[in-house]
Amino acid sequence: MRAVLCGANGAMGKLIDARLGAEVVGRVSLDGENGVCKTFDALGPVEADVVIDFSHHSAAADVLRYAKAIGGAAVIGTTGHTEEEKALIAEAAKEIPVFFSGNMSLGIAVLCRLAKETAGYFPEADIEIVEVHHNRKVDAPSGTALMLYNAIREVRPEAQANCGRAGECKRTKNEIGISSLRMGTVVGVHEVHIHTGTQILTLKHEAVTRGMLADGAVEAARFMEGKGAGLYNMESMLG
Repeated sequence: MRAVLCGANGAMGKLIDARLGAEVVGRVSLDGENGVCKTFDALGPVEADVVIDFSHHSAAADVLRYAKAIGGAAVIGTTGHTEEEKALIAEAAKEIPVFFSGNMSLGIAVLCRLAKETAGYFPEADIEIVEVHHNRKVDAPSGTALMLYNAIREVRPEAQANCGRAGECKRTKNEIGISSLRMGTVVGVHEVHIHTGTQILTLKHEAVTRGMLADGAVEAARFMEGKGAGLYNMESMLG
């Protein structure tokens, strides 16, 4: 596999770079440090199978444009995309294979599946999602919390998200609460609380290091080899 890294000088980019080694054939980062190109134009066309993006959601258009130009797949691991950016991703997937996930952890993919399955067993239960991240994280709720919410909505299509309650906010029947905590150096904790009235089930995933995301991104990139145009995610990889 031959990969181009976008956000190569970032924390995640460096982890992925270390795992792929010689398989990295191009690097892009806005800071332009360490001899890395600032833009895709500066990098120019290279022979690559995939563009892996861990830069910023605003780079989605450039990443997709470059992936299409070189005839490669795109693996997008950033979060916080606007509706317009999500539409660009969906449109690009009509031409090239695109892997798009709010979290690249295989463990989170399993958690999403378990949350959906458990919610299906208890259709009347109250459900709350709690996510905890470090104090530098920009977006809230996290992309992972939204993944969990959307997974549950597959069995509760009438559900509505209530993000960060405040003021007079008596719980409604169909809501799923999402609470975001930001503190210290927490890599990431996600919990799904399911309260039936007589019992509580708690599903939890805790990230010990960001290395799990780098591992997942590499797995996703390898999964995309030989794939046709379309939109893929962690659930696709689980099978």
